[in-house]
Amino acid sequence: MCRLSSICVAVLLLAVGCQRTTLPLVTPGVAMGPTLKPAIITDPVRYDTDDPAIWINPKDPSQSLIIGTDKNSDGALYVFNLQGKEVPGRTVHGLQRPNNVDVAYGLPLGGQPTDIVVTTERERQRLRIFRLPDMQPLDNGGLSVFTGEAQNLPMGIALYTRPFDKATFAIVGRKDGPTTGYLWQYRLEDDGTGHVKMTLVRKFGTYSGRKEIESIAVDNELGYIYYSDEGVGMRQYYADPTRGDEQLSLFATQGFTEDHEGISIYKTSKKKGYLLVSDQGANQFHIYRREESKNHSHELVKVIKVEALHSDGSDVTSIALNKQFPKGLFVVMSEGRYFHYYRWEDVAGRELK
Repeated sequence: MCRLSSICVAVLLLAVGCQRTTLPLVTPGVAMGPTLKPAIITDPVRYDTDDPAIWINPKDPSQSLIIGTDKNSDGALYVFNLQGKEVPGRTVHGLQRPNNVDVAYGLPLGGQPTDIVVTTERERQRLRIFRLPDMQPLDNGGLSVFTGEAQNLPMGIALYTRPFDKATFAIVGRKDGPTTGYLWQYRLEDDGTGHVKMTLVRKFGTYSGRKEIESIAVDNELGYIYYSDEGVGMRQYYADPTRGDEQLSLFATQGFTEDHEGISIYKTSKKKGYLLVSDQGANQFHIYRREESKNHSHELVKVIKVEALHSDGSDVTSIALNKQFPKGLFVVMSEGRYFHYYRWEDVAGRELK
């Protein structure tokens, strides 16, 4: 009996030790509650979800849309309503490995302010641009990126609207690239026919060389670009190309179990709010203050665990959308074929606004 008991204890200790190595890293003193359940899970895409973007309907927020990529050589841009249902006739098929997606408002086209959604089409080395909400193409079949480069496969994208003149820019990342100039920034304008033309304005951005840079986000009001240097941290730059290419900060360098992935910005006012960063391997998000302290640093205030698996892309809004999402919506890609919708109240808990 003693020998048997000793063996059982040894096996139990071994099992506990093995389990301990798989627990997610949590920063001491930072709140972390129970795993959050989504309010809604979307209809499935055909192949593989990767990144969502939220479009706010300015006339009726309850009719806002979620646009999400289906990353495959026979991929698509799916369009969902706030109930998670695919909107008939809006999904764009026939895209070759669309990766990331973002939305901008009020681009002047044909004399009219036009809301647009832009995605990277990796296998064709170009951007695709569509009008919202009807998803009609505005790009004459696509706009080439990283022209003349051997490392020319686009992945990440974020759109920036400069506050003082409403100029619209696309910041584009790639599957692989140099240690400097990894990101290219293009200005988007009317080509004179109501379609979009694109002009390269700068090449910038440090890359560690460890993995890749995919997720990019822009804070229009504060004028910053954030991007995930996977396995390293979050890098911060000015979004306005006239303000220079100096890196402002590198943060979120500790406490992640695997890759730094999706970035989204929740705004509680013009200058305050939260940055949400996916800790992909742990199925959780690290939440930092949007407002800066010394040296452009951002305080970690909370870590949330979600049911979404191995989340890559995400987006968030603080706009009241409907009775189910009165304080905003957090949309998260989940491994496989789905996007998850979370209520901001569930994300915030008692720790956040």
